[in-house]
Amino acid sequence: MSLRIGIDIGSTTVKVVVLDEDNKLLFRSYERHYSKARERACETLNSIKELLSGKDVKLVITGSAGLGVAKAGGIDFVQEVYATAAAVTQYYPDTDAVIELGGEDAKIIFFGGALEERMNGSCAGGTGAFIDQMATLMNVSVNELDALSLNHEKIYPIASRCGVFAKSDIQPILNQGGRKEDVAASIFQAVVDQTVAGLTQGRELKGKIVFLGGPLHFLMGLRARFVETLHLDGEHAVFPEDGDCFAGIGAALCAADYAYHPFDDLLRKLEESVDAANTVDTMPPLFTDEADYAAFLARHDANHPPEADIHTYAGDAYLGIDAGSTTTKVALIAPDGGLLYTYYHSNQGNPVAIVLEQLKEIYRLCGGRVTIRGSAVTGYGEELIKNAFSCDLGLVETVAHFNAAAHFNPDVDFIIDIGGQDMKCFKIRNGAVDSIMLNEACSSGCGSFIETFAKALGYTIADFAKIGLFAPHPVNLGSRCTVFMNSSVKQAQKDGAGVEDISAGLSISIVKNAVYKVIRAASADDLGRHIVVQGGTFHNDAVLRAFEQELGRNVTRPTIAGLMGAFGAALAARDLHLEKSTLLSEKALKGFTHSAKPVTCGLCTNHCSLTVNQFDGGRKFISGNRCSRPLGKEKVELPDLMNYKYKKLRALEGRGSGSGVRGRMGIPFGLNMYENLPFWFEFFTRLNFEVVLSPESTRKLYIKGQHTIPSDTVCYPAKLLHGHVEALVEQGVDAIWYPCMSYNNDEGIGDNHFNCPVVAYYPELLAANMPVLKQTRYLDPYVGLWRRKDFEKRIARMMEEEFSIPKKETAAAVRAAYDAYDAYLADIRATGKQYVEYARANNMPILVVCGRPYHIDPEINHGINDLITSFGFVLVTEDALSHLEGYESRKVLNQWTFQSRMYNAARYVCTQSDMQVVQLVSFGCGTDAITTDELRSILEEGGKLYTQLKIDDINNLGAVRIRIRSLMAAIDARKR
Repeated sequence: MSLRIGIDIGSTTVKVVVLDEDNKLLFRSYERHYSKARERACETLNSIKELLSGKDVKLVITGSAGLGVAKAGGIDFVQEVYATAAAVTQYYPDTDAVIELGGEDAKIIFFGGALEERMNGSCAGGTGAFIDQMATLMNVSVNELDALSLNHEKIYPIASRCGVFAKSDIQPILNQGGRKEDVAASIFQAVVDQTVAGLTQGRELKGKIVFLGGPLHFLMGLRARFVETLHLDGEHAVFPEDGDCFAGIGAALCAADYAYHPFDDLLRKLEESVDAANTVDTMPPLFTDEADYAAFLARHDANHPPEADIHTYAGDAYLGIDAGSTTTKVALIAPDGGLLYTYYHSNQGNPVAIVLEQLKEIYRLCGGRVTIRGSAVTGYGEELIKNAFSCDLGLVETVAHFNAAAHFNPDVDFIIDIGGQDMKCFKIRNGAVDSIMLNEACSSGCGSFIETFAKALGYTIADFAKIGLFAPHPVNLGSRCTVFMNSSVKQAQKDGAGVEDISAGLSISIVKNAVYKVIRAASADDLGRHIVVQGGTFHNDAVLRAFEQELGRNVTRPTIAGLMGAFGAALAARDLHLEKSTLLSEKALKGFTHSAKPVTCGLCTNHCSLTVNQFDGGRKFISGNRCSRPLGKEKVELPDLMNYKYKKLRALEGRGSGSGVRGRMGIPFGLNMYENLPFWFEFFTRLNFEVVLSPESTRKLYIKGQHTIPSDTVCYPAKLLHGHVEALVEQGVDAIWYPCMSYNNDEGIGDNHFNCPVVAYYPELLAANMPVLKQTRYLDPYVGLWRRKDFEKRIARMMEEEFSIPKKETAAAVRAAYDAYDAYLADIRATGKQYVEYARANNMPILVVCGRPYHIDPEINHGINDLITSFGFVLVTEDALSHLEGYESRKVLNQWTFQSRMYNAARYVCTQSDMQVVQLVSFGCGTDAITTDELRSILEEGGKLYTQLKIDDINNLGAVRIRIRSLMAAIDARKR
């Protein structure tokens, strides 16, 4: 009997398969290898020795981590795509596509003609590792996550391209009482969206699809989301019985082409092979000896609050609660800051239950001796906890952390807080929080990053950190994404690096990531002279030491580094000087109840996903709202130039002053159309076309065009255009007008006046990637509106060729269109001036939102403007102010019109005492990598605060709220 063995060594698992000559499956196994792939494969083969010993077999290895093992053992190897294709062709010959999700990789293989494979590159969002991370976050097993998802009622939009973003989307939902069942299904939906949007890259998924890999084999909820999203029936969605081992089966099938070898020889080769050693890039040790470490500990242990004992203490006390994104911290202090009681634990997705339990415990310990005179809460869950337990004060977390840092070091000028998922850094100037930096793009510099590796290598996080302290040769792992770091760690292991060297290397990597990627510091002086570090991650002595070494200076780490938010909140409660606290009494807690249910608000087009929390006594708290209407209050209508412009532009459709006899001209409402629509509307209506705008942007519209998006990294405003164009085709317009525009109008305020490449040339990309455009007349010529005379000639010629319109008629329409555009700009400037005068007459602060014209789209900005005005700001935009300053050369080449406007508006704001700037940045915007640094330097040199809000396809206003409230706190502190 001829036996064939296939071994598939993936990024996290080893699959071993044995087939007989009739391709019958005799044995299969699926095991996690915890970075010991070769040893795991040998163990499995040893377990089936009875079946194979003494026989000649054919053995082939495949898989993303299989090549090194095969080379080291001199064993045959086949590339995994060929292995998968071999198995699919053998068992499902009429397959059109394969979707395979593994531990850290995701791929789609298209059959039909030549094999075409698409695989995830830089990110493991949307893979098994991502699902594992999310299950850990929700404090359930992967199987429990699956079971929960099957009982969902609604789906929330969640980013899956990165575990960090997903956490920042999920956390507010959980903290505000969202159902775990809904979040579980939303996590699986995020994986589906990531796979479809990220891997199809514009190619349509249709026909018979075979689903492979562990996650799709074991998780029924994930299967259901794929089937529903891709509109598949039982015949077209195939889930093979051995889908988790399919590449292994394929390797065994491919083995037919290779030679026989005695099984015992192959097993011996595998056991004796040592992975080829490469040179490991190492760094100096963190500590040279025990004495060095002892001196370091003594220095840091000196920063502690006064001792206090709750069992004997009698008198007043103040409570601080920090309901963080993943943990809940509680601190009860005496008036001198002495710690009476502390608590630090994961909130397990239910902060209300944790705080309830803690309050009961505090009251029990206090007896009648201690009176809580004030209570304050901070963190992500601030509003929920404040309402649930009637706390006296809610404060933004940046202020709470500053209170605590200043308690230990009154001269503090820079605070860095590294938590599990997030990293916050803020500069302190003149006794107030000044600029704030948060990790927007990646969590590789956060605590969960080390925790992930500690778990994977079988250590607790504390033990893992300890073993790195005296590592002689820490490995240089760079500062990369968790997934890439995985491969760096695996490579370092293969190259003979010990666990202690890897542990030390990871601690150093976290620090490099924080300093160079989040803070983007050029030198230690960019941070400050008096640095206070806090957050649970700095309890790790290896990280703290690496931080001091990288900066070349000592920093302050209080002994309560992980509790600083709660401690700062308690200090704020003390400073209220209340006679009596409104905190729920011990008696009131006995009757405390809490329930939460999700609803969708229908009071306006935002359709906010609300969570209605109900407490005992009919008390209610609604979260997720962008305005006050769901709370039964009338929406505050403060002057808001974003809203004004949006409404004005949306009104530009129909026949205008013309008759519409020449047909319906569709215009996609996106990108540069937000700038040029007043021109094109006037132009086409004067030529007697009826202008049809694509519908208002929505998540649904985005999903409509998602399958044609070729790039996963392009900004969300560009991705939305695919849906806009699809909708116009469905509306049956006679033609679609979407010209390419390399240049914008020249306003004389920059070195040049380009559009960014995406805005300029996206019409051509749509033409190449949207088959639906064959059903209509799609016009995407190159036009140059800034060359007025030349444009008039060219467009007259084009209109004559395309629509037989006399040149004279076109020329008159062009002149009217330029007048309409100029009138629109003048109106924006005049309205902006009016809003500023209103703010000053009513003594209100003015916030200048600097962004692109298309950032006024509510689907792109997620209602940030409503949030800003709800805090009492009058909102104006950069284009209403940019003309008030002339040209000034910048440190960078200032060649984009929209950026030039932002720089000029920022310069003007620096001359006005009642104005501040917020910059809106689309995730993935290349040109803003330059503008953010430039805008920051203009504002900081002018004595202003710099606040950046990153926006993306996911609606998470939690981080936005923190930034705006921090800005408000800084403005107040400056006034004082």
